[in-house]
Amino acid sequence: MQPTDYASVISQRLDIAAKQIIATIGLLDEKATIPFIARYRKEVTGGLDEVQITEIQTQYQRLQDLCKRKETIFARLEELGIDDAVLSQRITDCWDTTELEDIYLPYRPHRKTRADMAIERGLLPLAEQLLKQRPMKLPDNDDDLQGARDIIAQRVAEDERSRNAIRREFGYTALLTTKKINKKNTDPAEEQRAQNYSDYFEFSCPLKRIRSHQLLALRRAEAEGFIRVDISCDENKALEKLYHIWLKADNAVSDQVAKAIDDGYRRLLKPAIETEFAASSKEAADTEAIRVFAANLRELLLSSPLGQKRVLALDPGFRTGCKTVVLNEQGDLLEHDVIYLQNRQSTDKLQHLITQYHIQAVAIGNGTASREIEQMTRAAVEALPADILKPQIYVVSEAGASVYSASKTAREEFPDEDVTVRGAVSIGRRLIDPLAELVKIDPKAIGVGQYQHDVDQTRLRDSLQRTVESVVNYVGVDVNTASKHLLTYISGLGPALAQNIVDYRSAHGAFRSRRDLLQVPKMGAKTFEQAAGFLRLKGDNPLDNSAVHPESYSVVGQMAKDLHCTVADLISNANLRDSIDLQRYVTDKIGMPTLNDIMLELAKPGRDPRTQIEQFRFDESVHELTDLRVGMELPAIVTNISAFGAFADLGVHKDGLIHISELSKYAGKRINDPLQVLKLHQHIRVRVLNVDSARNRIQLALV
Repeated sequence: MQPTDYASVISQRLDIAAKQIIATIGLLDEKATIPFIARYRKEVTGGLDEVQITEIQTQYQRLQDLCKRKETIFARLEELGIDDAVLSQRITDCWDTTELEDIYLPYRPHRKTRADMAIERGLLPLAEQLLKQRPMKLPDNDDDLQGARDIIAQRVAEDERSRNAIRREFGYTALLTTKKINKKNTDPAEEQRAQNYSDYFEFSCPLKRIRSHQLLALRRAEAEGFIRVDISCDENKALEKLYHIWLKADNAVSDQVAKAIDDGYRRLLKPAIETEFAASSKEAADTEAIRVFAANLRELLLSSPLGQKRVLALDPGFRTGCKTVVLNEQGDLLEHDVIYLQNRQSTDKLQHLITQYHIQAVAIGNGTASREIEQMTRAAVEALPADILKPQIYVVSEAGASVYSASKTAREEFPDEDVTVRGAVSIGRRLIDPLAELVKIDPKAIGVGQYQHDVDQTRLRDSLQRTVESVVNYVGVDVNTASKHLLTYISGLGPALAQNIVDYRSAHGAFRSRRDLLQVPKMGAKTFEQAAGFLRLKGDNPLDNSAVHPESYSVVGQMAKDLHCTVADLISNANLRDSIDLQRYVTDKIGMPTLNDIMLELAKPGRDPRTQIEQFRFDESVHELTDLRVGMELPAIVTNISAFGAFADLGVHKDGLIHISELSKYAGKRINDPLQVLKLHQHIRVRVLNVDSARNRIQLALV
């Protein structure tokens, strides 16, 4: 099929003009990446953003898959010798997967059924007679009547009208219920695990109102064998709808048909539609959980960087001590050691390292003993002589640090160091540049999601990979300092070419211009086009350190020539830029969207879009759960966001929950998505609503 054949269908689904979709599909077919299309092909797509382009790509792939399914169906029909023009046209015109499978259902291969066996016994004519529901003498043989009813039951269950009627009823009245499975001789550990799902032992909720986190939780409980889940609609209403379709009379014959309808519904149709709704509700829950995970990941990747500073990084610990590393401005490891709490020698050691290496910032992991190490470090810093520069102290998220420390990447970077040193280095590097460090970790392992192990793993992986790619290209990277892990996510590159860039840089020194990248092995013109705008370097051409694409250098050069100045003058002089009439530079390839982007970039070339880092301090009077009192107002950091609320760190070794209902109160309106109010790692103030020491739970409200 041609892109135009898909465009009208996608246009109706997404409410985007067909010509924009055709243009976007054309770019996607040419292997253009989504970041490149969104940033540098606005004139072609009509200004579609990354979200819209991703939706088009998803729909395009689904329709292509649907067409492959149609080919399979046509091949099957040909094998069966079915040549029905009306059927073929219906399949050709169908663009809905459920509808297509309903059309194909009577012809689909299946295991031998009761109806098949009845047909083999020659009972199809009797079933056809019964369906007419005209007065007739019924056979005396009950087995024959049962066989005929089996045929009718299957026909009812496979009929499109029946299936759509029951789907509608499920859509209106489907109720999800659960029941605890009582096991004999369960061990205490399993019984304890079962209690994690106690909220769902006797649970009931209309399916259309259930929250994604609830559905994923109860499906996990079902998979672990603790509960049984049922989805059903109002049976009387469902049967009434089927009677309306199939019953034509009120006699003994129609009574037989009614029995077949009842059997067909309970034995065949209801389980099939229940399976459909179980799958569709799970898919919807997955979509919501993945959306929240991706949003949290995006905020984490966009965390404020400190920049190139000398950093002392500490990975807190009680019994085994606190692993301490010194990093230079580039994040290279200079020294490592171990310090212990309540130890005078440790305080001396901290002061010595700060003084010896001219430390500018301290990064402390937010794990076990974080508050205690922070207190000790602050005391050590405050006790430094007046003539020593006192470094700023930051608490850094450890999420995924242990995964990194045991990874192949960490072993390649630090083959001679153990996992504790690698973990501490990761904490320090996250302060210098969170994005550059976090791209080394499997996004799923970073721990800012909800039920990530329960959702569709392929969809989750694809979504998180797109998120990382989007953020890396949004920020841009310095091609002369970026690691291969960071370069991998640049538009058009990938792991092999990223490694080639690093190898070429090692062999030939720093790149002097973007054009030098064309000397890298396997860097073709098409790949260069996709990647160049997202790669930055400080060289001879000031535009090389900006988001202006090389394909637009000539128009910027013409602007400078017309104003009798240099490109550098355009960048440094706002008055010169203000005097430019952009309309003069519109061509058939460069329109106003690109020209406006160029002017924004000339005003702040190479600007890092991430916000400036801010210091944060917990309340010094609060260290343990027992220190909390209802009504306290405290500073906190948002550590995770889920569909039902946000978790915040108060510095008591246990995060508190701000339920979505409290966020609604704070916003003054009903909130369905916590991301409307909060962002990951946001600094906030909260009020303590309840402290449940027995269950180790804290309830909070946003102040």
